[in-house]
Amino acid sequence: MEFSSVRDTESELRVKVLPRDEAREHVIAIADILAKALDTTIRIPGTSWYIGLDPLLGLIPGIGDVLANLIGTIILGLATRLQLPRIVLARMSLNLLINVTVGAVPIVGDLFSVWFRSHARNAALLREAAMKPDRETHADWFYVAGIIGGTAALLIATSAFVLWLVIKFWRVVAGG
Repeated sequence: MEFSSVRDTESELRVKVLPRDEAREHVIAIADILAKALDTTIRIPGTSWYIGLDPLLGLIPGIGDVLANLIGTIILGLATRLQLPRIVLARMSLNLLINVTVGAVPIVGDLFSVWFRSHARNAALLREAAMKPDRETHADWFYVAGIIGGTAALLIATSAFVLWLVIKFWRVVAGG
């Protein structure tokens, strides 16, 4: 009799396994909810703009942007769970990297987060790739290549500018 009650309890505790399409839709819905919470929860009165937790958390110096992007990585984890193509995961990672890098700049970074909406972009990428797993990824490759190329060009230009400033400063100090 006691063995029977244990067996009944075990069967009640078992997790319902969702069919593949239903589980996929559930994961997509979770990504959409997270993206909305992070990017477009509150409407700014008198405008058509929405803000979410990302720019609000970004107002906390030092840790705010990191915390918002850690929450945003859940969407990336969901994409991994759906076994999306690696190039889509790379593009999603770059969106988060751009958001956290620009977000580190006080005020400007928070305004950028309101405009860029990296989490909404990632949820859209997840939805598109999950619904069309056999889709072409040429646009994703161009995006990733463009971001890497742009980042390299910006790094070279910044380094050249800093070197120019150091040389100018050195000439002023040494000559004066």
